[in-house]
Amino acid sequence: MEVNKLTQAILAMNDVIEKILAEDGGCPWDKEQTPLTLSEYSIEELFEFVDAVRKNNIADACDEMGDLIFGIMLIAHKYSQQNAFDFADALLKSVEKMQRRHPHVFAKKENQDTSKEALHETWEKIKNQEKAEKGGSDGALASIPSALPALTRAYRIHAKAAKAGFTWDDDEDAEKQVEAEWLELLDAKAEGDPAHIEHELGDMIFSLVELGRRMGVKANIAADLTCNRFVARFEAMEALARERNLDFENMSLDDKDELWNEVKEKE
Repeated sequence: MEVNKLTQAILAMNDVIEKILAEDGGCPWDKEQTPLTLSEYSIEELFEFVDAVRKNNIADACDEMGDLIFGIMLIAHKYSQQNAFDFADALLKSVEKMQRRHPHVFAKKENQDTSKEALHETWEKIKNQEKAEKGGSDGALASIPSALPALTRAYRIHAKAAKAGFTWDDDEDAEKQVEAEWLELLDAKAEGDPAHIEHELGDMIFSLVELGRRMGVKANIAADLTCNRFVARFEAMEALARERNLDFENMSLDDKDELWNEVKEKE
């Protein structure tokens, strides 16, 4: 990466933000925002960036990454106005943290174990030390943000619990648990209690996430790809119906199934 190009880009973005937040001639909307209100927009930008990455849309990924960084820098300026910290402080803290968590790169020792398992163990040990120094909880699940998307959070919980030795002995046991949760969901459905149905559906999804983790699949990504696939197929069905002058909404389910199968065969 060209240092001069990167420096110029950061300074250019910084200049835009300073003008947007300027007392004279700035943007009234941006000036009234806070780190809290802006964080919501950053979440949206992050999802838009991730969507572009998963769709392998390079142009959109570049565009959305810029928007995401802009939002982060804008939040940093808000904190700077409060005399809390600025963007450079955040970058330098991350640099120090990453150097500390990668001793195999920045503090190499002879005969150092650089296996994936050893590196992960070192990473977790250093993170726990950092939390202890801050006076936070050192519990196995304490580092998992509660605001994560549910499937991602479930995956992280299972991974941490497994690391602590609390999981099923083998994949077969995990599969049996999914089957058991499915039967419990059917029982809840038969009872007709909405709260019980919700409870059992959550349990089944949670167990499925662990089964996927054991197979090397992240449920959040798998579900997102399935959603994208369904949307693409559905839109293709609608397009076929329009080409054939068919009223898609009023078609029978059997006729729609034929369109669906036709679209699948073309993939």
